[in-house]
Amino acid sequence: MSSSVSHIITSVLSGLTATVVAAVGGIALTVVLSLAAGLALGSPSRTVRGISRVYVEIFRGTSEVVQLFWLYFVLPVLVGFQLVPMFAGILVLGLNHGAYGAEIVRGAVNSVPRAQFEGAVALNLSPAQRMRRVILPQAFAEMLPPFNNLFIQLLKSTALLSFIAVPEMARQGELLRPVFGAELGWIYGTELVLYLLLALLITSGMRLLERIAARRLGRAPAKMTATAGGV
Repeated sequence: MSSSVSHIITSVLSGLTATVVAAVGGIALTVVLSLAAGLALGSPSRTVRGISRVYVEIFRGTSEVVQLFWLYFVLPVLVGFQLVPMFAGILVLGLNHGAYGAEIVRGAVNSVPRAQFEGAVALNLSPAQRMRRVILPQAFAEMLPPFNNLFIQLLKSTALLSFIAVPEMARQGELLRPVFGAELGWIYGTELVLYLLLALLITSGMRLLERIAARRLGRAPAKMTATAGGV
């Protein structure tokens, strides 16, 4: 292996940590916002439903790049302080994908048979107990395959953070391009393999969760599960 190829691989790998941090942080925020907004969409309160719907439509219906630029470039002009690039990136990843995740949660909760809800009411469970003990355990199993795709999409979106100078893999690769223009295949090939490996890691973890969730519900896990191809 030539010294230039070795340098390219090492340089792209140097952005792996930032990519993983952004992805893990974005996924964590996505899960929190998805659950909060998804459950709020089914709230009996019109105000709560309205607030959640506004959030979902704004972040689902606008460009993720524009959201990133607003948070990193426009917000400092309006409020007078600058967000750390990594924090701004994680915040946008979570807000954007949380809006999509909210619809996943809403759909999964609505997919639970009505008889389960009626049975919980018959047992005199409170609304919180019904949701925690009866509805969410069943809905959780339905959420996992679409969340797998969502998390992989979020992983791929970490490349957008190169626009605000987060030193993740895509940015490290772009910094190499002016110097190693004749080795573009190695630059983008290395990035391609690393993103694929991370996506496969996410898929493996989600499939494990699917099996655990199915076992707890006493049913066999679904044969067809999300793949690393994403959405």
